[in-house]
Amino acid sequence: MLVAVVLLISTLGFIKYRQIETAIHASAGFQPPPEAVTTIIAKRQQWPSAMNVIGSIEAVRGVTVSADLPGTVAKINFESGKAVHAGDVLVELDTRQERAQLAALEAQSELARINYGRMQQLAKEGVISQMDYDRSSAEQRQTEANAAEVRATIDRKTLRAPFSGILGIRKVNLGEYLAAGAPIVALQSLNPIYVNFGLPQQNAGQVKIGRRLGVTRDELPGQVFAGEITAVDSVIDETTRNVQVQATLPNPGAKLRPGMFVQVDLALGADHPAITLPASAISYAPYGDSVFVVADLKDAKGNSYRGVRQQFVKLGGSRGDQVAIVSGLSPGEEIVSSGVFKLRNGAAVQVNNKVQPSNNPAPKPEDS
Repeated sequence: MLVAVVLLISTLGFIKYRQIETAIHASAGFQPPPEAVTTIIAKRQQWPSAMNVIGSIEAVRGVTVSADLPGTVAKINFESGKAVHAGDVLVELDTRQERAQLAALEAQSELARINYGRMQQLAKEGVISQMDYDRSSAEQRQTEANAAEVRATIDRKTLRAPFSGILGIRKVNLGEYLAAGAPIVALQSLNPIYVNFGLPQQNAGQVKIGRRLGVTRDELPGQVFAGEITAVDSVIDETTRNVQVQATLPNPGAKLRPGMFVQVDLALGADHPAITLPASAISYAPYGDSVFVVADLKDAKGNSYRGVRQQFVKLGGSRGDQVAIVSGLSPGEEIVSSGVFKLRNGAAVQVNNKVQPSNNPAPKPEDS
């Protein structure tokens, strides 16, 4: 019985071993099916030396009008969102106490002026000493200074527009007590207006004062606001490695408002040749951007198959659906244009170009 059991177990073990060995040989020779991709032939085209970046609108002059001194709001002379001119009175604070003090000080100043006139005549006649005359002169000047101080306080409680512009939303109410520095209303000068944007450090040398540019908004299709560069920052941002640029442009009708995002089209020079590919052909990665080139490859057994090799490239600018390739590719190479996310270096592919990704430098989406 023991011999029979041993023979049975040995037989079953040998059979299982042969099954595992067969499975191992079968998996070693397994090849995954080729991935379906679309391709495009790399061509050299004339690429405009221009950049399209996102900019932010900023007012040439913009402040939040605030109370210089504490006080109670006595009059409000403006409406939210209205245009005002420089010097227009916006808010008047209660100055009844200051005006009463001013009346008393003006009376003291008048008395001191009369006394000074008398002392001046007496001093000429030699009736009083020089010390009494000097004291009278000092008292007269002091009372005038005290009155001038109260006048200045009254004037500081009358809040005026520092420049012409458009008001924001009112933040105070009649009878409200305002602390020193409390905001009252925003005031922005909207014509002309600034647009601020950043450019990569490699393009900093191409940006010159006076270079023309165009600003557009998606909400205003077909309308271009023309302007020119008026300032370039003197330092490069250490985090983004971008240089900040400021341009000035007219803004009739105040269609551009501070805080808006806009598209800035900036020409940097003459057109230059570049290889263009659809953006879907680029595999973006932190260690470098790459594309997949279709070629005839050989497997471990020497058999030829249609596969891809990964090629790292240097990217230029973009326009519409296209991306410019600065280096890494040659014209005539067949590049995978869609499906790159599922590929690896050496993967087998099957090309099917019945449906191609968009490759238009100026696309016009149907739902735009």
